[in-house]
Amino acid sequence: MSHHVILGAGPAGVIAAETIRKHAPHDRITVIGDENEAPYSRMAIPYLLIGKVGEEGTHLRHTAGHFEKLGVTVLRGVRAKVLDSAKRCLELSDGSTLGFDKLLIATGSSPVTPPIPGIQGPGVHSCWTLADARAIAELARPGAQVLQMGAGFIGCIIMEALQLRGVSLSVVEMGDRMVPRMMGPMAGGMIKRWCENKGVKVYTGTRVEAIERGTSAEKGLLGKIAQAVGIGQSSMPTGPMRVRLSNGQTLQADLVISATGVKPNIGFLENSGVRCLAGVLTDERMQTNVSGIYAAGDCAEAFDKVSGQTIVSAIQPNAAEQARVAALNMVGQDTTLKGVTQINVLDTLGLISTSFGNWQGVPGGEHAELTDQSAGRHLSLQFKDDLMVGCNSVGWTEHVGVMRGLVEGQVHLGEWKDKLMQDPTRLMEAYLACAQGQGHWSGAQDARRR
Repeated sequence: MSHHVILGAGPAGVIAAETIRKHAPHDRITVIGDENEAPYSRMAIPYLLIGKVGEEGTHLRHTAGHFEKLGVTVLRGVRAKVLDSAKRCLELSDGSTLGFDKLLIATGSSPVTPPIPGIQGPGVHSCWTLADARAIAELARPGAQVLQMGAGFIGCIIMEALQLRGVSLSVVEMGDRMVPRMMGPMAGGMIKRWCENKGVKVYTGTRVEAIERGTSAEKGLLGKIAQAVGIGQSSMPTGPMRVRLSNGQTLQADLVISATGVKPNIGFLENSGVRCLAGVLTDERMQTNVSGIYAAGDCAEAFDKVSGQTIVSAIQPNAAEQARVAALNMVGQDTTLKGVTQINVLDTLGLISTSFGNWQGVPGGEHAELTDQSAGRHLSLQFKDDLMVGCNSVGWTEHVGVMRGLVEGQVHLGEWKDKLMQDPTRLMEAYLACAQGQGHWSGAQDARRR
């Protein structure tokens, strides 16, 4: 009987535990989560903030005693401090040690905190954990002045939840456009204009230089307000915050949200012998360079056949599939990962935008672009020979399934490549004409349904 230890109680950890139990009914399984919470989905936090779900609605599994019934031990509020690969042993943050036969590293990622004076004080929060959500809910009341640092994918999702709470919202983004890691200049500019038309103040190409707090008299006043309305003073700013920007402006804020990116939780692997680049480097079976040690989810770096390189692609569909593949290999079922999905479908205050594959293009490639500013629609296709290797779209929802199918399926377009160069809107025709003979027909049917 093997002992499988899973580091991380997010979607990857939970799916891996359930998969192992299904195929190895008598093996021992231990899941280690670093929060004192039931396993939950971070993607549900914006819905919690707008009241669409309660905290229980963020939980990954809702049946009482789910993990106990599966015979899965879940340790909460502890994390791995040291991994000894040779001894197959973990040192945990509570001082205990835990041995294993097979290990899955599914530790996810954590917010990056930029080195800004004042950022560590009260009133500044990430939007990453349930604890963060509780603090934000106290401060993001109707009419509150909220400043958000970062207008990337996560930032845009948080933005919608904040706006629905009725706050006065300003967004500061270092990049020259919104969502700079998934959108080109035209698309990012369109998203910015959309947000401004919705009443959000957006400052691109701008940095927060300092967060300053008020006088002792102001602190006392805010403390009385906090006591009067019954909210925790620990999460209240100690005075009205003044946020200095690199453009010379100073904005007032009752709440500052830091959404400036995340990084994989892999620091504990130093000197462990497990090879890491941007994330934990894995092979096509999600195994690391150390036999019996696997990785999945936001901390894992896996091979992407579209780009031809290893990447960390921190989206939940990847976490789920990587966890399934890793778990099957942990119980001796030889299974390989078909590829890493590079997809981003984003809803920014009602405007749908997408990014697939190498949306910036590849050396020696060609591209086709179509923009209708008045209609709020933009489409950019990137080609290498007769393959579509990436694309961007704004407001072009009818082709989402087709775009994904063409990029991920690596469908050879032949003469249809030139037709798309002339008219990018003929994506559906191109897919149906080219996919059937290349084994992609089911995907085409799915695309048609979309």
